[in-house]
Amino acid sequence: QSLVSSSKWLQHYGLKRNKLSLSQILSQVGFQHKKDYVTTLGKPVASRYADGLFPQYKRAQDGSVYNLTAKKELILHFVDCLIGAIELYQQRMEWLTSESRQIFGVIQEQCIVIVLDFGTAAPTEFDLCRDALSMVLVEQVIQISRFNLFRAAQNLMKWQQKCTPVSEHTVKSALTWLWKLDHMTAVSHASSAEALLEAMGDEAVSS
Repeated sequence: QSLVSSSKWLQHYGLKRNKLSLSQILSQVGFQHKKDYVTTLGKPVASRYADGLFPQYKRAQDGSVYNLTAKKELILHFVDCLIGAIELYQQRMEWLTSESRQIFGVIQEQCIVIVLDFGTAAPTEFDLCRDALSMVLVEQVIQISRFNLFRAAQNLMKWQQKCTPVSEHTVKSALTWLWKLDHMTAVSHASSAEALLEAMGDEAVSS
């Protein structure tokens, strides 16, 4: 999810928008050194008139050669643009790997069920899990349309019977339910799978 989100974001704000891919830059600072097929020789031959006249750049990907004609000012302009694009990448990656997104990724679906399986977690681990889930509810779930919480156990526990519209009130209600859960509850080997199947049984749920 994070990668898809980043790709869409970068298409709008990053290299594609500013025409800063290698091919786009090369087309603006020079021209490709062409080869053409010479019938009498029976092979492709590159023109030689540019040899020694221009600095040349050979692309490792396909071996194509570009004659560079741009002045220093234009090259420095692209340097500035690339530095700006790199900073945008860094800001985006810092955002994607911060707070709840570091644990859960970026939630893009509008109707979700979060299935909780605490297993035999120690009390401190149990509270850490609830802290992390509280963070994702407050930071990300609050921005979507509908949600629900299930706890995998021998007797499946649901916060609500159906996915509920998101609001400040429902998020607070979910947090209260979460922090009232008992640390230990009877579990079975199939409880996680049963909880997932139950969650997927709601056709409105997209994730």
